[in-house]
Amino acid sequence: MLRKLKLKTRMILVLGLVSAIQTGLIGGFAWYYLSDSLDDEIGQRALMVAKTIAAMPEIITGVQNRDQAALNALGHKLATTNEALFIVIGDKNSIRLAHPNPDRLGHSMADDDGDQGTIALVEGLGYIDKALGSLGLSMRGKAPIFDLTGEDIIGIVSVGYSLNQVRSTIAQYNLVLFSVMALMLVGSVVAAIIIAGRFKRAIFGLEPEQIARLFEERDATLQSVREGIIAINREGIITTFNRTAIETLGLNPDTRLAGQPITKVLPASVLPAVLSSGQPEFDQEVWLNNRQMIVNRLPVKQGNEIIGVVSSFRPRDELDQVSRQLTRIQQYADTLRSQTHEYSNKLHTIAGLIQLGATDEALALIGSEVSDHQALIHLLLESVPDPLLSGCLLGKYNRAREMGLKLIIDPGSRMLELPDTLPRDQLVTVIGNLIDNAMEATRMQLPLGGEVHLSMSDLGHDLIFEVEDQGTGVAPEDQERIFEKGFTSKASNNHGIGLHLVRSFVDQWGGSITLENLTEGGSRFTLYLPKTPTQSMTVMETH
Repeated sequence: MLRKLKLKTRMILVLGLVSAIQTGLIGGFAWYYLSDSLDDEIGQRALMVAKTIAAMPEIITGVQNRDQAALNALGHKLATTNEALFIVIGDKNSIRLAHPNPDRLGHSMADDDGDQGTIALVEGLGYIDKALGSLGLSMRGKAPIFDLTGEDIIGIVSVGYSLNQVRSTIAQYNLVLFSVMALMLVGSVVAAIIIAGRFKRAIFGLEPEQIARLFEERDATLQSVREGIIAINREGIITTFNRTAIETLGLNPDTRLAGQPITKVLPASVLPAVLSSGQPEFDQEVWLNNRQMIVNRLPVKQGNEIIGVVSSFRPRDELDQVSRQLTRIQQYADTLRSQTHEYSNKLHTIAGLIQLGATDEALALIGSEVSDHQALIHLLLESVPDPLLSGCLLGKYNRAREMGLKLIIDPGSRMLELPDTLPRDQLVTVIGNLIDNAMEATRMQLPLGGEVHLSMSDLGHDLIFEVEDQGTGVAPEDQERIFEKGFTSKASNNHGIGLHLVRSFVDQWGGSITLENLTEGGSRFTLYLPKTPTQSMTVMETH
């Protein structure tokens, strides 16, 4: 029945019920404590009055003389003065000598409450007793009466206070107590409504069953994502992860990440830095476990407060399968476009020469064209057997011709010993960026007829690539900054990335790159890549 109610209603009912029980228990304890305290207080008062009366000389003399008239008068007066219900005086045999009801005189005090007064008459001690007597329920204080010498017990005094007075006093207190309890209960219900409302808003108005379903869906979604995901809270403790994260990071499948500090699992993690800075990072390339990763880091905010960071990462290999194909297709397209454009012009020229009857010139042009391409293709086949690298160079050669430039590859170039571990796509990207930059720099200085020189060598322990241009060179103050991301000397946008990627790959592979200005103008970039990387492609940064 309760489960059919909405969460807010359930919370109000439960909190209200708990508050009602707590208020009832507190009120019951307060009532019991008040009642017991008042009973004890009245008893102590009755005992004190009884002891005081028992010590009065008039009372001692009256008991010794058995002067009932004097004792009754004095007892009535003392009862009125002390607001007592009654004062009863008896001799050492517990026979009444004074009583508010004259018919009770001369009778044993035991017939009123069954108490023989042994504690007072035999032991000589005062005590408190609660009893229902002829005058109603009362709290009584009884004390022994000693003779004037204080040695012999000659009688007993019983002072009683009506408990009906106590109940009346308690009733007055109860009115206040119950009023306070009612206010507490109403306040608790109001508080329950407020708490339930805020709690409901905090969980976006969802019911527990909906939250459970969302959690299951979220967990299933998290586990189905092919990217590794790790989230930390503001203390740097891992709160969320998926199986892909464990597999990608090369951790033991039984590793329990939840509750572990991120710095313990990944000591070099930069997630704490993102937690401090609050700056998101997108598509960062890092090396981890000999694999290049694409990492995104996004701070999680609650209002203006950063409460955690989520990182997603994936091997670049997965993207490379697509990007490699796209790169090849683009290279083929650029090559075909360049060749089509160039050969179209050549064919028009040859057709014109034939029409003019200049057959010798037409044959010479055809031979020259075939000879140049044949020489380049022969050089690539003999010295650069890797199809991806040679295809890149052929495409750049044709691209240079289309731009009115010449890409001259040193005939003594040799690149036969490319290590299997060297990522070909990244090598092509690096060489392609260097050649593109060289062609851009040359075209700015020599729009037509400029030359870009490339030489390659795999002798020794390093792969060496030299790219020379005929540009204006690089200012000394810019020679280090030129490798920074976003730095460019060009006026147009979308520059400042190529050389940064080159430097990143070289550093990660454990190689080096140098830049020098040529005396005759232009600049030379020299790239050194060890055949066996000195850093073994170790982790440069992690998540």
